[in-house]
This record gives sequence, structure tokens and C-alpha cells, in this order.
Amino acid sequence: MADYDTYGSSTHTAGDLVRLVSARLGTTFRERESHFRGIYYLADDHSVRVEVQPNEVPGDDEDVPFDDAHPEYRILVLTTTTTPGTTLRARLESIEGLLHLRHESV
Repeated sequence: MADYDTYGSSTHTAGDLVRLVSARLGTTFRERESHFRGIYYLADDHSVRVEVQPNEVPGDDEDVPFDDAHPEYRILVLTTTTTPGTTLRARLESIEGLLHLRHESV
């Protein structure tokens, strides 16, 4: 079973969130580049995966939202955990301007 959470910010840049999330979680992010996703940042631990993803990704003709349901948020923080992430959620929700948007367990 895995938990997936999505957070959004319309006030922070990706760089701001990489710095803030790193400080809260004690993680190190690596910059990644994808044809589909553009430039995003990844911190991958054995039990927790955190991504900082701009919500506008390059498209063929124009930028398209990575998360169609929340186009108003410029930057997304995506988490995947193998165990319920209540501590993770509390730490991320303590970041001013970062809002919890969605939770899914699969």
C-alpha cells in the first residue's frame, strides 16, 4: 500500500520549496529533467519520495498544467510513502503558503 499526497503553492518558486522542504525533512533534492515533465526536483529515500514540480510543463505548442485539477498553483509538491505519512504531512503543512490539495491511498 502507498500514500500519495499533492500540495500546491502559488506564492513560492520551485527553488524556494526545495530549500524549505529540505529544511523540514532533512532531505537532499536532485534536479531532474524530463521531456514530459520539464525540470523538476527529486528527493528519494527508501520509504519516502518527494518531488517539487512546476505545474506548467512544456507542451508542443504551449505550456500545459501538470495537474489539471489545480491550475491556480504554480508549484506542486508530490509525495509518495509506503507507510501513512502523518509526520511528513504535518511537516509539509507547517510551510506557510503550501496547501494540501489531495490524498490517495492505493
